[in-house]
Amino acid sequence: MKQQYERTIRIIGEEGINKLGRSRVLIFGVGGVGSYVCEGLARAGVGSLTIVDKDVVDITNINRQIPALHSTIGRSKTEVMAQRIRDIDPECQVEAKELFFMPDGEPDDIDFASYDYVVDAVDTVTAKIYIIERAREAGVPVISSMGTGNKLDGSAFRITTIEKTKVCPLAKVMRRELKKRGIEGVKVLYSEEEPKSTGGSISFVPSVAGLLIAGEVVREILKTEGK
Repeated sequence: MKQQYERTIRIIGEEGINKLGRSRVLIFGVGGVGSYVCEGLARAGVGSLTIVDKDVVDITNINRQIPALHSTIGRSKTEVMAQRIRDIDPECQVEAKELFFMPDGEPDDIDFASYDYVVDAVDTVTAKIYIIERAREAGVPVISSMGTGNKLDGSAFRITTIEKTKVCPLAKVMRRELKKRGIEGVKVLYSEEEPKSTGGSISFVPSVAGLLIAGEVVREILKTEGK
């Protein structure tokens, strides 16, 4: 067993770390939330990560996104994040897809059914719904991140089903759109904090959201039988 996971094994046992090592997680979005999801899953010992994002690092990302450094401006976020994951765990199988994932977007060959969990950390409502629909069709659990911008209180995040959300403007739109499609019980992360401004963000809020999602995914994987 890898020495780097010695402390993790003390919490979840060797069976747990082996289960994580056999697991595959698909992550959409490698921004403020998604990059910390990747970080948390890689450091927990998840053995295979597929990361999907077509964006490149911009100087305005530096305040909250792991791939964003002055040295990485202009580079693909998935490329930078994949390199970092491999440095965390060289045995982790990382696939980086530079893809704008939309119903009418670029063709994709993503087999949702081959994954143990799907994470939606993108910003576009249309893309979020499409990800959820594809995951549901494949019978794979999915968790969707609601809005994390315009917030200052990382302790206000909650994980629940979309029907139980409140305050968050993005969650309100998602509730309506998912209801129209007859989709119920989608697990989401949302904040109960009232928005502070328009279009703002800070380092310590999206990061909390991403790590909370990573923790939820790990716990759910560990609970599954026969993995």
